Amino acid sequence: MKKHNFGAGPSILPQEVFEQSAQACLDYNGIGLSLLEISHRSKEFTAILEESLALIKELLHVPDDYSILFLQGGANMQFNMIPYNILNDDETADFVETDIWSTRAEEETRLYGKTNIIASSKEANFNYIPKDFKVDEHATYLHLTSNNTIYGTEFFEDKQYAIPVVCDMSSDIFSRPVDISKYHLIYAGAQKNLGCAGITLIIIKNEWLGRSKRPKSKMWDYSIYAKNNSLYNTPPVFTIYTCLLTLRWLKKLGGLSEMENRNKAKAALLYAEIDRNPLFTGHAVPEDRSRMNINFVSTHPEDEEAFLEFVKPYGIHGIKGYRTVGGFRASCYNALPIESVQVLVDAMQAFEQSK
Repeated sequence: MKKHNFGAGPSILPQEVFEQSAQACLDYNGIGLSLLEISHRSKEFTAILEESLALIKELLHVPDDYSILFLQGGANMQFNMIPYNILNDDETADFVETDIWSTRAEEETRLYGKTNIIASSKEANFNYIPKDFKVDEHATYLHLTSNNTIYGTEFFEDKQYAIPVVCDMSSDIFSRPVDISKYHLIYAGAQKNLGCAGITLIIIKNEWLGRSKRPKSKMWDYSIYAKNNSLYNTPPVFTIYTCLLTLRWLKKLGGLSEMENRNKAKAALLYAEIDRNPLFTGHAVPEDRSRMNINFVSTHPEDEEAFLEFVKPYGIHGIKGYRTVGGFRASCYNALPIESVQVLVDAMQAFEQSK
């Protein structure tokens, strides 16, 4: 049976990425060696890395005064690595708290400087994006989380603020065009829209390389990775290759404007059914609803387990909601086809008719 994978991550990738990366594990481009055994200094991997970086720059229109880095450790490591590299002990970072990931980022930042939560939606279980907050113009940067995987809210505007902006785009990177110039640093774990788990994308304005004055470990220093083209230590070769294949797929489909149109259509289809069907209620307020992670709950809590059981014959996978919200979460990342969303809508309607 075909599975419709709504998992929040590691998540669905394009079918051709699965097929091409699997073949590369047996024999990469006919060289008689597996991708898993070639050197990260080889001409083959150099070509993979260079094309990957070029496609990121092309698809996101990254300005020339930014560096693009591949780092290991996931977005959680960046919660610590960002203030370590950017924030001095006597400086402050502002935070807009919109989910547990922004909370964790703020907690880690306190190890290296001061923090200030200037706005939060915690009191409403993070079901909206705070509006009209004011930044401290003396703060070093503002930290945002553009899309909230657990609670299903999303920033859609790349806004200019009075101070530099750091943004965690782990779950909506490459889902829409982004004005990179509005940010000093963007970071994103690969395992939603870019590739498989094991790599984190960093896009950093060059003037921020080496900004903090503290003595730094070379393994934790952005400027070292920038000087070494992300090759200061052995990178995860296979993960970067899956990123390359995904980036090629994105370009072939028409780039990020086309991807945004597709994601809008998927979200509109599912949210329309959530709003129509009396058995379900959306978690996030309508104006802040995420296109990537669509959260909804049963109108009658006793129906929750019954619905999860009901959808199994449809091949629907990964829709159980996170424990702090409950209910259901349908993650509609780039590679999920609208046909899978339609199957979920059909299941919701059939469940309604069965009551």
